[in-house]
Amino acid sequence: MYDIIVGVDTDVERARTQAEAIAALPGSEEINAILVHVFGDEGGDMESVDAVEEARSLLEEANVEVTTEGVGGDTAMALLDTAARYEADCLCVAGRKRSPTGKALFGSVTQDVIMGTDRPTLVCSTEE
Repeated sequence: MYDIIVGVDTDVERARTQAEAIAALPGSEEINAILVHVFGDEGGDMESVDAVEEARSLLEEANVEVTTEGVGGDTAMALLDTAARYEADCLCVAGRKRSPTGKALFGSVTQDVIMGTDRPTLVCSTEE
């Protein structure tokens, strides 16, 4: 099995884009997609349910094995820690369009994940 950690946030369209990209990979029937939603410090964030369910449904239709997991803490660190725990082969994140100023002020989970791992990282982006 090829394990992919998939960071899913609250955006259904981004989750759909990630699932479609994974389903299109060669040998997708040999992939275990671990859908990970990271809860913030507040906890109890249930807005991601629709996004996770959308991704799960699309991946299962493509015969991709799916596992879901919710973890707390800093998003980038939680994804990296989950990848280490599963000894994942790849990470998949959804990029967002941001201005350079927005990136500097608010940071970027995608950037933090890419810079924090030596694992291959698939970055998916919706056209806006």
